[in-house]
Amino acid sequence: MNFLAGVKKRAKKLQKSIIFPEASEERTFKAVETMLKEKTCRPILIGKEDVLHARAEELGLKIKWDKVRIIDNTNPEIQKVYANELFRIRKDKGMTEDEAKKLINDVNYFGVMTVQLGGADGMVSGAISSTADTVRPALQIIKTKEKFHKVSSIFFMVFENRLLLFADCAINPEPNSHDLADIAIDTAETAQRFNIVPKIAMLSFSTAGSAKHPVVDKVKEAVALIRDRRPDLIVEGEMQVDAALVPAIADKKFPGSLIKGDANVLIFPSLEAGNIAYKLVERLAGAKAVGPLLQGLKKPVNDLSRGCSYRDIADLAAITACESEEMMYEVKYGKLYARGNTEERKSRLAGLIKKTK
Repeated sequence: MNFLAGVKKRAKKLQKSIIFPEASEERTFKAVETMLKEKTCRPILIGKEDVLHARAEELGLKIKWDKVRIIDNTNPEIQKVYANELFRIRKDKGMTEDEAKKLINDVNYFGVMTVQLGGADGMVSGAISSTADTVRPALQIIKTKEKFHKVSSIFFMVFENRLLLFADCAINPEPNSHDLADIAIDTAETAQRFNIVPKIAMLSFSTAGSAKHPVVDKVKEAVALIRDRRPDLIVEGEMQVDAALVPAIADKKFPGSLIKGDANVLIFPSLEAGNIAYKLVERLAGAKAVGPLLQGLKKPVNDLSRGCSYRDIADLAAITACESEEMMYEVKYGKLYARGNTEERKSRLAGLIKKTK
């Protein structure tokens, strides 16, 4: 079973509620129609019921509306509750009540607040919104899992016979060594949520000291930080991407490598490198890019590329549903749950639940 098929099978069992702020977008409607056929989640749309029904009819789509929840973001009672909560969360940062009332009219703020208050298990946006417009409300309302933790992004790059995780491709322009360490660890934890054993390559234009430069030193320092914080992870670098992915080249350039040219997590030294790489691989190598997923938040809010298809939206929704379940257990039982393979996690989780009874 390929990666996406496995994700959809799992999402179908979970039946999580995923909210879509960009409800009037044609691709969102087609994605909702697809998700309902595949039964991967329970979609929530933001807007007025009659307007959304008319839009779907105009597009010639047959949506089972009894399976879709619609939240009217102009409802004064809902607006009041959301604005009051936003003000409570942000008043220490200088937000006024009037500013909170104004921001709640933004569909991304409205969607994130729905997730924060438990009305949805996760959110997918970004088909027409910028990454900044999707990330900002999530940072302000849901916040990061730890103080000062950086939010980062990953793409699942799905090939016919291979799956790679690329990070960071959407958020941090010039990560320092500490940022790179956070990104790598978060990406490893994302991989583990989907039963992938991470083998992390910290990429550079140098392999094992073949070049000298401050940006190479940054990557080396990040590797040392990761090994200190998470000695259980397989991580190597700095290395060039061919040494990370091609066993024969790894033998020549990185003798003694544990990864041996079989990396499945690629951490790029800059946003520029990561963003260019994922788009080249998607457009020229035919990989399916699913994401970006946002890492480091307490609850799942995921971004889309504005060049995405309706199929991309449906796939990311299924991933968000699975991510929501894993994050819920991690909050309840700690990160220990997230580490290891499926059987190890079940065993650890069973032990933790037994202790709490």
